[in-house]
Amino acid sequence: MQVEQLTYNIGAELIGVNLADAIHDDGLFAEIRQQLLRHRVLFLRKQAFSRAEHVAFARRFGELEDHPVAGSDPEHPGLVQIYKRPDQPMDRYENAWHTDATWREAPPLGCVLRCIECPPVGGDTMWANMVVAYANLPDDVKARLEGLRARHSIEASFGAAMPIDKRLALKAQYPDAEHPVVRTHPETGEKVLFVNAFTTHFSNYHTPDRVRFGQDANPGASDLLRYLISQAYIPEYQVRWRWQPNSVAIWDNRSTQHYAVMDYPPCHRKMERAGIIGDKTY
Repeated sequence: MQVEQLTYNIGAELIGVNLADAIHDDGLFAEIRQQLLRHRVLFLRKQAFSRAEHVAFARRFGELEDHPVAGSDPEHPGLVQIYKRPDQPMDRYENAWHTDATWREAPPLGCVLRCIECPPVGGDTMWANMVVAYANLPDDVKARLEGLRARHSIEASFGAAMPIDKRLALKAQYPDAEHPVVRTHPETGEKVLFVNAFTTHFSNYHTPDRVRFGQDANPGASDLLRYLISQAYIPEYQVRWRWQPNSVAIWDNRSTQHYAVMDYPPCHRKMERAGIIGDKTY
């Protein structure tokens, strides 16, 4: 297996690998997992495997989860079909910097995304390394984040355009999750900046050491959250991948954010994603 690093901070392409082989080859899978922890996101070309093999490979990392709004392939639970048609309006969720499903108490460990069909130009996806994003914060900002926690909401994102009864039912099923603003990666021990487009507000900002007068609370918290979310926008933390049919991306959802670029005309774009159940944050 050849590993070609794509940027200094994030991303590598694996060459000469058939992911279907890793379903049964423990040594190959262990090497892929090690590279994932090192590079955060791995890319492969010419992966012509079946949906069953897609699911089987992803399950080597852990059990898969469904998506309450997008849904799964009926014959392959956990394989979410992200299909765009020419008559559909432009998406408003994927083209924002986000970590998948942080509105869950236990956000996904990672995802395996395969391109089925894509436009000839445009529709790239970008990833950002949120370990480096935290490490490069000024020390005084890091000190302000000690013990700080934030809420993440499916209601305020996927649920926002729903009729109120459906939106409230979705929130009842998935109450806003609370996570540390800086989480610890459960395998590497690294500190990760863990706020994104699903984050609505800090849940414990209004304390005497942060707020002199009540009037300080909302602008102080909002400005800090906006600053932290903007760290994913820094190009030095990013990698950009151009899709082709049968290309695959595998990413560590615990330490990255991603952004699906919507710079293409009305067309068919078909992607299939297996999301792996993760652990509660700490």
